[in-house]
Amino acid sequence: MKTRLSAVLLFVTLLMDCAVASAGVTAEQIPALKPEVQTAKWAQSWWMPRHNEKLKAIKEMKQVDLLMIGDSITHGWETKGRKVWDKYYGKRNALNIGFSGDRTEHVIWRQQHGEIDGISPKLAVIMIGTNNAGHRQDPAQETAAGIKAIIEQLRTRLPKTKILLLAILPRGEKPDNRLRKLNDATNEIIAKYADDKYVFFLDINDKFLDDDGRLSKSIMPDLLHPNETGYGIWAEAMEPMIEKLMN
Repeated sequence: MKTRLSAVLLFVTLLMDCAVASAGVTAEQIPALKPEVQTAKWAQSWWMPRHNEKLKAIKEMKQVDLLMIGDSITHGWETKGRKVWDKYYGKRNALNIGFSGDRTEHVIWRQQHGEIDGISPKLAVIMIGTNNAGHRQDPAQETAAGIKAIIEQLRTRLPKTKILLLAILPRGEKPDNRLRKLNDATNEIIAKYADDKYVFFLDINDKFLDDDGRLSKSIMPDLLHPNETGYGIWAEAMEPMIEKLMN
């Protein structure tokens, strides 16, 4: 029943966002909305095993209070951000389901295949979409539609869980970077998804930029993924909202 209800809500979401996206485009033509597994060759050896590991972790954890959902930037809490994660989230019954390379459609698939089953977190944090821009240069409206579908699934299947939707982090050195501008356009759309009751939006991007809007390699060495310093900035900027929403 839950799966069927999710599918219905997802279909409604698709239609709504298609109308916003571009005239004449149907839901079936938007890749960001089509649930699928990672098919990239570099991911084939680890992506599904990681999915299975997360399903096992869900069963083994007595309680999941904080859920982190995303791509490699979220995945990185387990590597470069490990010390920061332990400091801020180690005692919060937190589960990281960030997967490198994921786009919105991969998160949708994972949600439909067990990664939000059997849990009832106090808070789910979502940051996804930069790979939609980077891999396919999806229009902002289509990436936003994928993000909305993720939110709808969470609201349907985890009705007691609050959602903290983060703006996609800045990428590229300068404000006029083409992919950063695409992410900025997506952020403008998804900011409107907040109802400040169950869904909250937070933009911490200015914390990573200088006064001229430049991104430093001392924070993101590849101008995309944070290093330990970057994860510290992220956690500190997000902490007041996390503390508020989890209490």
